[in-house]
Formats: sequence, C-alpha cells, structure tokens
Amino acid sequence: MDIARLIESRRPEDIVTCNESDTVREAIQSLASRRIGAMPVLRNGELAGIFSERDVLYAVAKEGAACLDRKVCEVMTAPPITVTSQTTFDEAQGLMTRRRIRHLPVVENGRMIGFISNGDIVKSRIDAAEAEAEQMRLYIQTA
Repeated sequence: MDIARLIESRRPEDIVTCNESDTVREAIQSLASRRIGAMPVLRNGELAGIFSERDVLYAVAKEGAACLDRKVCEVMTAPPITVTSQTTFDEAQGLMTRRRIRHLPVVENGRMIGFISNGDIVKSRIDAAEAEAEQMRLYIQTA
C-alpha cells in the first residue's frame, strides 16, 4: 500500500503546524494540547523543518529551561525528510528506521499535502490484516 491511500481522507489544511518564529514554549503547548509528538514547521507558508518531542529533549538537555524562549527554527530538525504520495509503506518505514524518525511530511510539487507517523502506517497495516482475516472467516463459513 502507498501513502496516497493513507492520506486520501485527510485535508492538508487540517495538518497541525507551527511557524519558525514561534517560541519553543508555544510549540510545546501546541503539541501537548493536541497530544501529538511532532509537527511541521513553516517558513512563509513553506515547509522548513520538523519540531518534535526529541527536539525539545535535546534543547532542554543542552541549555535547560532557557531553551523555552528560543525560536522553533533554532531547535527544529532541518531540512525535513519527506516522502511523496507514491511512497510505499515499506519504503516509508524503512526511511523512518534508517533515519531514526517517526514522522514524515508528504510533499508533492513542493507543497506539503500530508503528515504521517509510523503509528499511522502500523494502524493501517493492522486494519488491513483484520479486514483480511474477517474475509477469510466469511469465506470459510460459506464454503
């Protein structure tokens, strides 16, 4: 399966993002209030990086609470690692494993059209396996 099927029912405007000029404190509040682990960072409406829980952890470890007043662009992961809608689940998970990341922006023609997590892929695979198992049960019952 590819990423296109995973994001087909999602709207790009629903992606939770922050701006590179936001403070780390503001970005953390956004992550916490939505119970998410990462979000794309925008610069003038364009994808500039990713801000994640790990970025917070590294910044706090390096400089303590003072990092909370820094700009997101100073602690975010950049440049962002991206995929396209044609990327397969195996390719996306392989990329996440190799790069030790859990979130990927989906980009087409220079525009972000989605944002996925490893959890999204795992859930989709579990749903597909359960649906296949149910189809097998129905087949066996009617045979």
